[in-house]
Amino acid sequence: MAVPLSSASAPAPVSFGERWPPKNSARFWQSSLPYESNDLGFLLIHPPYIQFSFICNTLTHKYSYRISRGKFSLTAISLDDYLPMRSTEVKNRTSTGDITSLRVITAVKTPYLPDGRFDLEAYDSLINMQIEGGAEGVIVGGTTGEGHLMSWDEHIMLIGHTVNCFGTKIKVVGNTGSNSTREAIHATEQGFAVGMHAALHINPYYGKTSVEGLISHFEAVLPMGPTIIYNVPSRTGQDIPPAVIEAVSSFSNMAGVKECVGHERVKCYTDKGITIWSGNDDECHDSRWKYGATGVISVASNLIPGLMRKLMYEGENTALNDKLLPLMKWLFCQPNPIALNTALAQLGVARPVFRLPYVPLPLEKRVEFVRIVESIGRENFVGQKEARVLDDDDFVLISRY
Repeated sequence: MAVPLSSASAPAPVSFGERWPPKNSARFWQSSLPYESNDLGFLLIHPPYIQFSFICNTLTHKYSYRISRGKFSLTAISLDDYLPMRSTEVKNRTSTGDITSLRVITAVKTPYLPDGRFDLEAYDSLINMQIEGGAEGVIVGGTTGEGHLMSWDEHIMLIGHTVNCFGTKIKVVGNTGSNSTREAIHATEQGFAVGMHAALHINPYYGKTSVEGLISHFEAVLPMGPTIIYNVPSRTGQDIPPAVIEAVSSFSNMAGVKECVGHERVKCYTDKGITIWSGNDDECHDSRWKYGATGVISVASNLIPGLMRKLMYEGENTALNDKLLPLMKWLFCQPNPIALNTALAQLGVARPVFRLPYVPLPLEKRVEFVRIVESIGRENFVGQKEARVLDDDDFVLISRY
């Protein structure tokens, strides 16, 4: 019920910081609605259980009041209405088709300052190198980007920063997955709200669930926007079986799968028309040209984006693939992103700063990287400085940040 007030009876406009309602307004309020005012200046409207709110336009002196019973309508609390990314403007920033067409997506590294905070200058430079090298998308805050070592505030900030600075030049895929469905929903809601083009979702790890639970988990996040599902059993401890992917493949927002199980699984999906990106750099060439994968979500492209684009776009090229395999194997000699972090420091692209529990590769592996750079050609790598071995003392390890 709306109770309009005439301009003649309306009190003067309220200044910033002024107590509301004014103490001298009792006659006005008494003439309009039964009320009493508590010591904090809030109105208590009679009869009980009626909520009172007002909207004041100080320029026109027009006031309107809305009264409602102390309950919300079913529409107000339904899932489809309370999520902000349901806004057509946000949801339609990019289409699922825009994501499924991407061939080279870089799982981008997050550089740090000596105190452990993000080095946004180095990060921006690295993103620009990806764009110049031909990468079409970046995964922000993924395993390689150490999203698991970030607070959610840091995580969403970095997604928003990437969108704001580079969103018109490269697709931004935010890793907003979690082993908690509630957390995955909330993070994905925030990610789309700050403009990311797609979400990356892992299956629940450690606290593993059933096949039916996996389906329900993905069904809870898929309505929000374009989504890539990430299957990496070596990290999660649980394979996402084809039955799960097939069950959710009918969702319009289902962009595809980053698949790390191998060629046969890739072929299983591509034969059914499901978009697949290889999650293994050392298998991506054959997955692309022999088993029908769309492309790769790559760690190596942090270092050699141009060559990875060539590998995905210019047809079968066994010679190039063989040339790059030593680098790809080296990048996974220890759990990712240890080797990548070490390599980018050796190239002078990122500071030699590690958030624990990650530590740099040992000296012999750093020497090996310099030789790999020489064999592939320094001109094919990001950055301008010569590759250096670095001393152990050059690295900074951060435990509190």
